[in-house]
Amino acid sequence: MARTKALDYDEKRGAILQSAAKLFADVGYDRSSMSQLAEACGVSKALLYHYYSGKDALLYDVIGSHLKELCLTVEAADRPDAEPEERIYLLITALLNAYREADHEHKVQINEMKHLPHDQQEALKDLERRLVTFFAQAVRGINPDLEARLVKPVTMSLFGMLNWHYMWFRPQGGVGREEYAEMASRLIVSGTRGLT
Repeated sequence: MARTKALDYDEKRGAILQSAAKLFADVGYDRSSMSQLAEACGVSKALLYHYYSGKDALLYDVIGSHLKELCLTVEAADRPDAEPEERIYLLITALLNAYREADHEHKVQINEMKHLPHDQQEALKDLERRLVTFFAQAVRGINPDLEARLVKPVTMSLFGMLNWHYMWFRPQGGVGREEYAEMASRLIVSGTRGLT
């Protein structure tokens, strides 16, 4: 007889993902064991195996859940009918807000995906590409005369500004999240329009 799913299954799974992301971010995927993960998650190793077949499955879910959440957040914020400046600002703000409380997941996405099998990496990269597409369309709207070959470099430069902000950003620092969104928007709008 199949084991029934506990009422708090999703809640426990979410807590496991958060704790695993922190451990992977702090010590690295290759230096983490299922025993360490169970301890970090505050569960028994047997219970951890009830949720995940191994640490590779856990890594895949940490990154996949994070990327799916980013995609959903950006999709909900996107306004293709808005003025180009507003559209890019909305997308940047949505992404930065989605990163709030997700530094560990983001670091794991950037640094640890390489440990997964090729097919799983490709599935996760598809989610990354989906995310990039929204921003590339917005970049194209800023400067319709921008050469097609420059859209990707400009878009990825924007992601460079956003993806690495966790390295220096502090909530109590001199620049707030909203102010940084405005700054990044202005830089990308001015820069993109200057590339005619």
